[in-house]
Amino acid sequence: MTAISDRRQLAYIAAQAADARVNVELEAEGMTLNIGPQHPATHGTLRIVARLDGEQVIEADPVMGYMHRGYEKLAEVRTYPQVTTLINRIDWLGSFANEVPFILAAEQLMDIEAPPRARHIRTILFELARIANVTLFLGDMGVQLGAVTPIFYAFRDREHILNQIESATGGRFHPNFDRIGGVKDDLPAGWLAETKQSLGEIRKFCDQMEDLILGNEIFQARTRGIGVIPADVGLSYGLSGANIRSSGVDWDLRRDGAHPGLAYNDVEWRVWTHPDGDSFARYWVRLQEVRESCLIVEQLLDSMPSGPIMAKVPRIIKVPEGEAYVETENPLGVMGYYVVSQGGLEPFRVKIRSASFSNMSISPWLLKGTYVPDVITILASLYFILGDIDR
Repeated sequence: MTAISDRRQLAYIAAQAADARVNVELEAEGMTLNIGPQHPATHGTLRIVARLDGEQVIEADPVMGYMHRGYEKLAEVRTYPQVTTLINRIDWLGSFANEVPFILAAEQLMDIEAPPRARHIRTILFELARIANVTLFLGDMGVQLGAVTPIFYAFRDREHILNQIESATGGRFHPNFDRIGGVKDDLPAGWLAETKQSLGEIRKFCDQMEDLILGNEIFQARTRGIGVIPADVGLSYGLSGANIRSSGVDWDLRRDGAHPGLAYNDVEWRVWTHPDGDSFARYWVRLQEVRESCLIVEQLLDSMPSGPIMAKVPRIIKVPEGEAYVETENPLGVMGYYVVSQGGLEPFRVKIRSASFSNMSISPWLLKGTYVPDVITILASLYFILGDIDR
């Protein structure tokens, strides 16, 4: 019996030693995990190559370019009015907002200023695009943590805003409505009152998201202290929008930029910041900004001036020789257009500074040392659109 017990003990020790050797080998080699490329998990066709040690991320590299559509070069073979059709589709959830900085750059080159009524309409549609864009994020962030209900609320209430965008512009997702010198058409009868009603629905939605998501213990446990971005690190990577404001940086181009073609200086509103810089803070700031956008739109509706919607512009747009760079505070952050003209009907060169590309540049630094279940949550909290990355 003693000999049998000794043999069993030796066999057990040998098995444990073999397991230990296997574990050491696995730990030394690590594992490479491909997250994507697919649409549902990463808000567009993005691939993250993550090197893991167990469940911890050692390295994470974003692989972009799966959706590259060459907007910058396509813009060089389009007339200036035709370019807005293209750039609507960069950040497809905030489409009208994409048109504005390009039109402002062309107006700067032509030394044209839109009349007051056009500036009001342009700013209202800009903020409605922001509301439609960020509303979807507020619901979708819950999906990344297994909460399916909020996204249905988001789709339901976003329709109120899309209805107003469509009734004013004729386009639901891609309005192609902004023009050099103003906007395409005046607002339809009854639109101002209907828009106010839609803003009331969005405010109710924000209250529901505060109860369903922000007040949820699981959401707080999965986002507080997760994916923290210090202010200095965020600035060094070129973060903008809610991503940098949620790290305590009080910077918003709607207030701090000089845009004569927009009407932000005609209303009173607040820039929201949060000191924590984590995934929870990024959600919280965006929730407050939707409410603030409702306030901006409401004030603009109440102070809508009369008058023309277009300045005097040539029938055929020929932009004088020169160059201009204009950036605006778009729903995803700072979007800038550098436009070079040689005096022709089309831009000679167009360079687009998209918010999502810069915001995603921090992901290798941000994901290092995190755990696999938190990767998607952190990426979702950065809120990027792949069309806004690959352009």
